[in-house]
Amino acid sequence: MAKKKKKARIRPLALCVFRRADKIFVARGYDSHKDQTFYRPIGGRIEFGERGCETVIREAREEIGAEVTDLEYLGALENIFTFEGQAGHEIVLIYDGKFRDSALNRDDLKIIGRDDGEILYEGSWKTLGFFRSASAPPLYPVGLLALLERADAC
Repeated sequence: MAKKKKKARIRPLALCVFRRADKIFVARGYDSHKDQTFYRPIGGRIEFGERGCETVIREAREEIGAEVTDLEYLGALENIFTFEGQAGHEIVLIYDGKFRDSALNRDDLKIIGRDDGEILYEGSWKTLGFFRSASAPPLYPVGLLALLERADAC
């Protein structure tokens, strides 16, 4: 009997952009198929019956043990991509928020994000200017930098 191919699905995600002045807190990732480092805000998959803001709060607790405050919805982005050779499609709700613990706002902060004991990423603060450079690693989801710049213009 032939193995059934898994049906491709769109993943609903909620991510939080923690901002201080011109800096954002992001997770560093790596795609070995592309030999590419990239960055993305922290967050994760929205579970059935869970609101996006609840996802952000849960994921920050689970992955880095942090409490979130002052959440504000910024917008949604559609992200169609390839990661580790696999096609992906996400609808991403983007939130702005703050860490409740001010110690997490240090410029030299490096946090290891974990899920079920597995290391997922290293999180740190980066300036928005870092991502504007032509040689900078990408900031995902695509369109996030423009969304943040529009939010700042208001």
